[in-house]
Amino acid sequence: MGKVHIIMAAYNGAAYLTEQIMSIRQSTFTEWELWIFDDGSLDETEDIISRQEAEANGRIHYIKNVKNKGVTLNFLEGVKTVSSQTVNNSPENESDNYYMFCDQDDVWMPDKIEKTLKAMKRYEKKYSQKLPLVIFTDAMITDEKLNVINPSFHKSNHLNTGKLDLPHIMMENKLIGCTVMFNAALEKKLTVLPKQVRYHDWWIGLLGAAFGHMVYLPFPTLYYRQHGGNVVGNQDFYAYVRKRIAALKEQKKVLYANASQAKEFYEIYRDSLSEDKKMQVYAMSNLMEKNWFCKRYQCLRFGFLKSGLVRNIALLLIL
Repeated sequence: MGKVHIIMAAYNGAAYLTEQIMSIRQSTFTEWELWIFDDGSLDETEDIISRQEAEANGRIHYIKNVKNKGVTLNFLEGVKTVSSQTVNNSPENESDNYYMFCDQDDVWMPDKIEKTLKAMKRYEKKYSQKLPLVIFTDAMITDEKLNVINPSFHKSNHLNTGKLDLPHIMMENKLIGCTVMFNAALEKKLTVLPKQVRYHDWWIGLLGAAFGHMVYLPFPTLYYRQHGGNVVGNQDFYAYVRKRIAALKEQKKVLYANASQAKEFYEIYRDSLSEDKKMQVYAMSNLMEKNWFCKRYQCLRFGFLKSGLVRNIALLLIL
């Protein structure tokens, strides 16, 4: 059915790492390998992984980075490292390799890999295994002790998962990285590691939307643990609104960051984008350079919008 390669970015994760790795080891789908890229941990992370490695029959691989890369680059470079090793080992089965991201502090549901991979195979049959495909799911938000705070990340954040076209994805990331699976065709599109990327999962989403397909599965596959050490965590919709009202200048910086990300995407992929996608990416990359009227016109013309009326009113006010 395929081999699933799980890329985990670790950094001082001793508090929850054992629980996360054990949840993967207890998966109903067994053809997986876990690749852990340690970004310079100073706690017991390496010792915990060594113990797990010894028990997992060669399915856990530990790589310690020479220098700290940061979470986004650690994940994306991890994908390329894993890909180079798996292709060299079995080039004839390259298209049967699938990739998942994994945080160090969550807990996966036992059927997470199995359910996601079944959907992947179903949609590859629909769209073709040769096209990039990314699948992502919902997640249960929990506290640090795994008590459920909210049963749906996407409903909690009022995110419209029905809008997965490229213009919407360039303006708003809807993916939770730790729920993502993507195929070998998408991995091949990761030709250049970006410098202006905002998040690793966002870049994967852009590749799926630009060159293939994105699919959302409306059910949770993991317990998304919230605690004081989260690099990127959950915030409910009302906290989102309050934060943006209080920091309008900061939100304008976010829009500039979105445009910079689109600009780098255009520079890397303009020769392989279809004409309509090229026009969309180019328009987004230059959005913040336009005058007051043109910025708003471009958003409405191309669909550079967010989820829901409140977010879009705020967007058009901030631009």
